Amino acid sequence: MDRANDIRRLVLPPGFDFTHHMRRLCSALVRDLDELAHIDVGRVAICFSRARKRVPYGIWASLTPLRFAGGELTTTRGRRTWTIQRLYADDGREMLYILRFYLPRFFDQPLDEKLNTVIHELWHIGPAFDGDLRRHNGRCYAHGASQKQYDAQIDRLLRKWLDARPDPALYEFLSGSMEDLIVRHGGLHGLRVARPRLIPMSRAS
Repeated sequence: MDRANDIRRLVLPPGFDFTHHMRRLCSALVRDLDELAHIDVGRVAICFSRARKRVPYGIWASLTPLRFAGGELTTTRGRRTWTIQRLYADDGREMLYILRFYLPRFFDQPLDEKLNTVIHELWHIGPAFDGDLRRHNGRCYAHGASQKQYDAQIDRLLRKWLDARPDPALYEFLSGSMEDLIVRHGGLHGLRVARPRLIPMSRAS
């Protein structure tokens, strides 16, 4: 029965808790922006992974849905039916999404780009909050027919949030580099979550 993956925090080392502060920021964005009000941050696993190479290209963050299209628990590919490994917090809450930041690459952006990246990933969460992505019409369902229009929508949301003058303490930790945080706090830690696996239903019964 290989279908569950628990989130577990061990005793935290000294230093800056990156994912705790990212959760505070995401909660504020969801609270303040009506366009994100459908998101329950308590069911989004916010974590980080180490980027293999520190280069100016590559992804800075990713959103992994833990359901298939329409919030379904299974999907059929070819002749097989598959489910996805489930993810639970230590209090028993089941997560519906994994929001992952790739460090230190994520920090190697200007502050506005970091905030833009956070909103960009949150916007991918489907309006039904059922574990599926926001699906646009056309071939590229993740971003729609125009990447430019998608990016403009994210820029508008960021400007709307900043124009409302949120507490700078929510995002000031993003103003510098990862090394700045490590020097200032003596280290950096946070939640790490393994990537969920697809499981054939014959093994997940």
